[in-house]
Amino acid sequence: MLVKIPFLLLRLTGIPLFIREVIQRKKVTIVNFHDISPDKADRTLRILSSKYNIIPLQDYVRAKEAGTVDELPPKSLIITMDDGHKSNYELKPLLERYDIPATIFLCSGIVDTNRHFWWSHKTGNDYSLEDLKKIPNKERLEILREFGFEQTKEFDDRQALSKNDIEDMKAMVDFQSHTAFHPVLPNCTTSEAYKEISQSKKDLEEKYGLKIYALSYPNGDYSDREISIAKKEGYKCGVTVDVGFNSQDTDIFKLKRFSIRDGSDSNEVLVKASGLWWYLIKFVT
Repeated sequence: MLVKIPFLLLRLTGIPLFIREVIQRKKVTIVNFHDISPDKADRTLRILSSKYNIIPLQDYVRAKEAGTVDELPPKSLIITMDDGHKSNYELKPLLERYDIPATIFLCSGIVDTNRHFWWSHKTGNDYSLEDLKKIPNKERLEILREFGFEQTKEFDDRQALSKNDIEDMKAMVDFQSHTAFHPVLPNCTTSEAYKEISQSKKDLEEKYGLKIYALSYPNGDYSDREISIAKKEGYKCGVTVDVGFNSQDTDIFKLKRFSIRDGSDSNEVLVKASGLWWYLIKFVT
């Protein structure tokens, strides 16, 4: 309950409304989720679609290429989800009901398998998730191996979408790349980063018949090297978790997104989608 109070108070100030009606009117906003439940998604999709014009990511990319972003609907908003969690399939009826397009970024080495997302594997009390995100990729994999995790190990349960799920959602969902196994790319060697970015695009196109043009950088981490690789491999854009709005002038490989907690109530959704929360966090830190 205490978590909800700041968002209620911030919404009551009217600032999110002002931002939405004045600033966001001429901007493109991208929001990001991960593993949102159907009941939370129902409320979230309803309120976002009532306040914004929800457009496909590809519409924005095409408009940027044509120099016509200013012709997109006012208060354009793009909904994205990272990872390709199994439960994302449960959102299909909601996307259809509200006629809302969404982009889901898939880890190509994990979807349609019983392989697990590495951060879901327990590593005792010696290594925190944040610790593992800061070390070289090879060292991270060695530590995880000590605790019984391998990137290609098949476990008893499935954590990601299946091929049938992907096929069944294609009409409403634009599936794009989130690398193969979700490493922190700047912690990878150049050959590792290249393989993660190139193999994901290749596999998603060949195995699922997808047209891959967008890359979501795992954990939001990227450098000029990753952008260079993505361009070389034929990607047209890259999305980050850098906070901010997007326009005609935004770097197409550094598209900004506002992350929204999967369990957010309506107040939190609107405050975070307006960007107010994230700018306050930046100001106080």
